[in-house]
Amino acid sequence: MSLHSLLSLARSLRSAKECTAQWWAQRVTAIALVPLTLWFVASLLFCLIGADYTTTIAWISTPATAILLILLLTVTFYHSQLGLQVVLEDYIHNEGLKIASIWFVKCTCLVLGLAAVFGILKIVLQG
Repeated sequence: MSLHSLLSLARSLRSAKECTAQWWAQRVTAIALVPLTLWFVASLLFCLIGADYTTTIAWISTPATAILLILLLTVTFYHSQLGLQVVLEDYIHNEGLKIASIWFVKCTCLVLGLAAVFGILKIVLQG
């Protein structure tokens, strides 16, 4: 392998800073998801088992619940996007397909996250 080939290979790889930032973001979002998920599961088990539609809407409409739900959804979609990106980068070897797949995952997570946040805000503002 020539020096030119090694140099072009090194240039095609991502910056180590970018990988480190993504690694840290994944760990921070995973840690943030622990209390948020525990809160959500506990709320479902202790507050909403057997609850009707009106009670559920009233629960979502409280400011603290709405903020925590928005945080949970935002962190969940961001964390899943980061994880899926790593999988796609590792297992898709065609560069064009890899870029298209990552772009699709990012857009999908963004659209679904915005839709979920919009739904919560709509409930809060109507309730």
